[in-house]
Amino acid sequence: MSDIKKVVLAYSGGLDTSVILKWLVDQYQCEVVTFTADIGQGEEVEPARTKAQSLGIKDIFIEDLREEFARDYVFPMFRANAIYEGEYLLGTSIARPLIAKRLVEIARETGADAISHGATGKGNDQVRFELGAYALSPDIKVIAPWREWDLNSRKKLLQYAEKHQIPIEQKTGKKSPYSMDANLLHISYEGGELEDPWCEPNTDMWRWTVTPEQAPDKATYLELTFCKGDIVAIDGKNITPATVMEELNRIGGENGIGRSDIVENRYVGMKSRGCYETPAGTIMLKAHRAIESLTLDREAAHLKDELMPRYAALVYNGYWWSPERTMLQTMIDESQANVNGVVRVKLYKGNVTIVGRKSDADSLFDERIATFEDDEGGYNQQDAEGFIKLNALRLRIAAVRRKDK
Repeated sequence: MSDIKKVVLAYSGGLDTSVILKWLVDQYQCEVVTFTADIGQGEEVEPARTKAQSLGIKDIFIEDLREEFARDYVFPMFRANAIYEGEYLLGTSIARPLIAKRLVEIARETGADAISHGATGKGNDQVRFELGAYALSPDIKVIAPWREWDLNSRKKLLQYAEKHQIPIEQKTGKKSPYSMDANLLHISYEGGELEDPWCEPNTDMWRWTVTPEQAPDKATYLELTFCKGDIVAIDGKNITPATVMEELNRIGGENGIGRSDIVENRYVGMKSRGCYETPAGTIMLKAHRAIESLTLDREAAHLKDELMPRYAALVYNGYWWSPERTMLQTMIDESQANVNGVVRVKLYKGNVTIVGRKSDADSLFDERIATFEDDEGGYNQQDAEGFIKLNALRLRIAAVRRKDK
């Protein structure tokens, strides 16, 4: 890549990406443009500007992408009820396509030859960033320092930073035991003691949620209004997608909602243990399935459930920009046309319970047919006999054959 003159770096301002910034300048003799995204990680992103300036960077992009992230990525994913391997709500996975998109867009805007990221060669994020980048800009060059350099430990990174006078906050302080990633949807924890799957996480690890034991003794009730499969209001107050997630994270966290401890299968082949806090996502998934149970046709709902694992795997593995994910999304979005109404949820000591759902215009629930009282809805119970016998025909034939043998 000797022709690299300018690189756009996904930059957080932390140890890894600050070292990468200097390494790119030294290794490739190139100009570096930094891009820092606010996707709701809960930390101030502006200090990244000062840090980049101190390292001689002129082109610095710092962008608030919270609404775009919630509206165009998280909400469409939750219309699919996506969950990976039965447990993971895809908090890290769904953030990567947006970052990849902005990286290649900024590369075009600034005339950069390549993009760069701080994902390691062992993880999923390198795949997600790069598949997204190549799908949107097929000729883009990608520099992944963790696959090139020998700075493969925190100690070596700190030595490099000291040698090159890279300012690192608390660089001589105690090493954090966890690798963490946060955005509007979740915060994740990996590494340290968690690398032993038998070891229970330290209670001090969790940042967004109280333990269920410490949650209030009184339940919290919320009414969530859906329009075409998306939550548009909480307790009757219309709010934006990002605000929906911020509010549900806050309220859910206060009630101990959304903790999970998972061993998952990474796309690169290894198993990995991670812990996650996803208060808003846990509430959103439960409530969305509740409103679909009222408004979505049975076979449409069952088809969605059959396709969901494939959709979730596409998101997890980095194929957000693939034609198959786009095709599935079109079908899913079409299914949500009548997914409108209100769901009442009860939050209590780590549990989300559905206690009510209604849809005045789009409910497929007919009380006259479903009732155990007098039949007035046109359902003839005698019809069930023929229905059962027709469906039992193949079973009866097989039973006769077995008896004859």
